[in-house]
Parts: sequence; structure tokens; C-alpha cells
Amino acid sequence: MKKHNFNAGPSILPQFTLEKTAEAVIELGSTGLSVMSISHRSKEFTAIIQEAKSLVKELMDIPDGYGILFLGGGASLQFAMVPYNLLNRKAAYLNTGSWASKAIKEAGLFGEVVVVASSKDKNFNYIPTGYVIPQDADYFHITTNNTIYGTEMKSDPDSQVPLVADMSSDIFSRPVDISKYGLIYAGAQKNLGPAGVTLVIVREDILGRFERPIPSMLNYKIHVENESLYNTPPVLPIYSSLQTLIWLKNQGGLSAIQRVNEKKARLLYEEIERNRLFKCTVENPGDRSIMNVCFVMNEEYQELENSFLEFASSRGMAGIKGHRSVGGFRASLYNALPEESVLALIEAMNDFEKSN
Repeated sequence: MKKHNFNAGPSILPQFTLEKTAEAVIELGSTGLSVMSISHRSKEFTAIIQEAKSLVKELMDIPDGYGILFLGGGASLQFAMVPYNLLNRKAAYLNTGSWASKAIKEAGLFGEVVVVASSKDKNFNYIPTGYVIPQDADYFHITTNNTIYGTEMKSDPDSQVPLVADMSSDIFSRPVDISKYGLIYAGAQKNLGPAGVTLVIVREDILGRFERPIPSMLNYKIHVENESLYNTPPVLPIYSSLQTLIWLKNQGGLSAIQRVNEKKARLLYEEIERNRLFKCTVENPGDRSIMNVCFVMNEEYQELENSFLEFASSRGMAGIKGHRSVGGFRASLYNALPEESVLALIEAMNDFEKSN
């Protein structure tokens, strides 16, 4: 049976990435060595990481003055690295979910944190608006997409202070105006590669603005100066990420993949709204995530939740159970998920409705 991978992360990767990575695990090109056993100082790996950086810069239209880093530790480490490097006195945060809440907690260890707005009052089911960013903040932090609750910021906000964004679950899903951002970070395991590497894009002039002893491994400046090679980087995830970047370029780039993603999401949201059994958890269509579609059973059919999960699983759907903290269902529609899988889920929902 064909499996349809809706997992939120680690998640689906392009078949191109899987095949190229599998080949390189056995032998990288004609080196006679696995990509997992080459030196990170070798000319072969230097070519890999430089090509990956070049493609990130090309696909995201990144101007000069930004460092592109491939680091370990996941996005969760960035929750601490960002304030360690950027928070001198006060930072501003927008609280839109669990990951933003964790980032706020970490930042509190380094200075004052001002939460400019929060959607916690409605279980994070909307994106706050009308907030004011303190002009004396060292930076303003946002989480652009919320995998657990299914909300997304689909445009780049204006900020008079450096804008920092956790884009772990929607990076490369749409074009971004990089000039508006001081720093972007993203765990790879959604739209880029396997878990184990984190992409960081940082405007170099926001670094080193104040004196604070920073451990070398947590210092962005050191990683920029050493071109992500201060220590042994996660070689295999970087190689896999390169393959995804090549695949993404071959798809036509970010504008092309955005059109594909918007169509997939539109099809699924239309079925949820049509189907009498289900409803969206995010009421405002403008706040609904294109990457993570969250929905539940309508109140009168809640006893059918487990039955639908079993039915969907029997039809090859993997990973549609909602996050343990909110329940319901979640279909993650990352770049590599084909429209075919969305149509298969819609068919399963339609058939389950007919039988109930």
C-alpha cells in the first residue's frame, strides 16, 4: 500500500533527496568513501557546503552582508543563542504558540522580555495584530508558522528593530523579503533535510554590538568567521539538505512552490469546510497555515475521532493525528508532499462521511 506522509517533523523529503542521499551513504561520487566518513575539511565537503550556501542565497535572494550557517542543536538551541548574542537589555516577542513560548522562556534568562501580543487566550488559534513593537528593544522575535495549532504569518512584518524569525516549519515555502530580517533560523526537518542541522541566516552587522562573554560554540560571529566549520558539522544532514535545495530549484524556486503549496492547502481546507463531520480549528482563513492544516470532528461526531484515524491509516495516511497537546487531526503539507497525497486524504474523508 502506498503511504501518504503527513508527519509534522521529521517529515516527508523529496524522493530525489532520498535517492541521492542513499547513493552518497554508500559512496560519494567516485571518492570510494561514504559521505558519512569523509573529512569535513576535505575539498569534497567544502564543495558540498559551499554549494548549499550558494543555493540558499539564490533561492531566498539573500543580499551581501548576511552569513549563512549550518549548525547543530536544532531550533531549540536557537531559542538561547538568539538572546545570548543579541539581547543586551530588552527584547520583544510575539507569542503565537508552544515554540514561541519556549523561546520567550529562554530569552528571559538573558534580560527583560516584553510580550507585545499573545493568542494564548484562544488556544493560539489566531495571529495577533495591532501590537506595538518597543523601539528600544534589541530585537523583535516572531514564529512564522505554528505546527501545533495550524496558524501562519504569510507576510513579512515591518519592524524598526532587528526582526528575528523562527521559520522552522515554513522556510522555503514562499518568497521572503530578507531585507526585513536581522536573523532567520530553521530546523531542517520540515522543508529542508533530516533532523540534525539548523539553518541560520544572520545579518552580520547586528552581531557583536555589546560585550558579553559568549561560549565559542554559541557565538554566531565565530561560526560566521569559520564558515560553519568551527567544529565538525552534521555532514550527512547538510548533504541531504543540498539535495533538497537542488530539487527545489528544479521545481522553479520559491514562487513556484508557493503556488503548489497554496493549491494543496486550498483543496484540503475546502473539503474540511464541506464535510459535515469536520471543522477547522483556526476560524479566520487568513490565519490558517498552508503547511500544517489542523482540524477536529464537529461536536456531534466527536466519538468518531478514533474511528477516522483507524480508517485513514487503513488508506495509507501516516501522521495525521493532532499534536498530543491539542488532539484532533493535523495534515502537514510541506513542499515535498505531492498533491496526490492531499487528494487521497480528501477521498478518505469523503468516504468516511458517506459511511457515517
